[in-house]
Amino acid sequence: MHIDVNNAFLSWTAIDLLKKGYPKDIRNCYAIIGGDPKDRRGIVLAKSQPCKNIGIKTADTIYQAMKKCPNLLIFKSNFSLYKKMSTSLFNLLEKYTPDIEIASIDECYLDYGKVKKLYGDELQFAKKIKEEIKTTLGFTVNIGIANNKLCAKMASDFEKPDKIHTLYNNEIVTKMYPLPIENLYGIGKQTSKKLNELGIKTIKDLATYPIEKLQKIFKNQAVVIKEKAQGIDNEPVDSKEHLLKGIGNELTLEEDLSGFSNLSEYFSLLADVVSERLRKEKKYAKTITVTIKTSDFIKKSHQKTLVNPTNQSSVIYNYAKEIYLKAFNEETVRLVGIRLNQLTENDYYQYSIFEENKNYENQKLEKTLDELKEKYGNNIINKAINKQTREFKN
Repeated sequence: MHIDVNNAFLSWTAIDLLKKGYPKDIRNCYAIIGGDPKDRRGIVLAKSQPCKNIGIKTADTIYQAMKKCPNLLIFKSNFSLYKKMSTSLFNLLEKYTPDIEIASIDECYLDYGKVKKLYGDELQFAKKIKEEIKTTLGFTVNIGIANNKLCAKMASDFEKPDKIHTLYNNEIVTKMYPLPIENLYGIGKQTSKKLNELGIKTIKDLATYPIEKLQKIFKNQAVVIKEKAQGIDNEPVDSKEHLLKGIGNELTLEEDLSGFSNLSEYFSLLADVVSERLRKEKKYAKTITVTIKTSDFIKKSHQKTLVNPTNQSSVIYNYAKEIYLKAFNEETVRLVGIRLNQLTENDYYQYSIFEENKNYENQKLEKTLDELKEKYGNNIINKAINKQTREFKN
């Protein structure tokens, strides 16, 4: 099973607002997540269905979104809330099985085959889980059921929201083959364009296309993409618990983006959450890795080793920006991530002419901010932002 939260950031914000007495469910309003509602700058990170219906897109500027909808409701992103809601979902699922692979903050794979004897028919179990999530946690999910991860992922995307779909092996021809080639998971825009030039318009076209002709264009990837089109995927659900050798988070974007100006708010969210987790573990990181997944679903990463270990959000953000600009600036991406490695409990600081000496003092400041947020809520204090460059500042 592939379990995917419907419009996670906006849904989770809506639930939090309702609990706090907000008079409207923003899922049913013209509402977006992203930017600052005071200065109306930034980009759209998530949008409600009514916004989608009038043409507001992820990565639109707030200015563009407000031109389409002058009465738009704008809410700031809150990654601490998202992490809390995500954890509540995975904790609920872990009551039923430990065989869960977390794919991102709002989606996971569940190996139901190992517990089917306990809970019975998979469709009935999926209905039970979907309703339990809605009743106890307040948000909806889509569930895809299939014989492998690829098809489960495809099934969960068929129709949204709040749906259950199957894509068993005997349904691939009728349900998957007629879909446009760009709907095949793992096929990005550039690959779709090349396939279209070969006359491949549907998933069936690719599934039945001669492999020797594909290999002339796609080399070693030819077998991989053809097997995807045939619904073949032998990758198991990876539920192994990993030792705390590193801390990381990734975000899958609703739409492909390029350029740091469009990604800066995502990087700021990621830097905040990984640094907060690091401080809770009372550790410091000496290596920062930035990961992207391109529009063609190729995953790439680049890292930097620091002179001084850190657990500061601002330092992690600035190094992540530096890494991205150096290694990935021309890439169009659909996923971004930050991972911290070489963790240490030692907060030594080697003063250097190449780094600002205030960084060491700022570690104490960020610890104090964590304590304030824990006591009074995440909105008690926020970062300043340069309105012209969209750069986050201490």
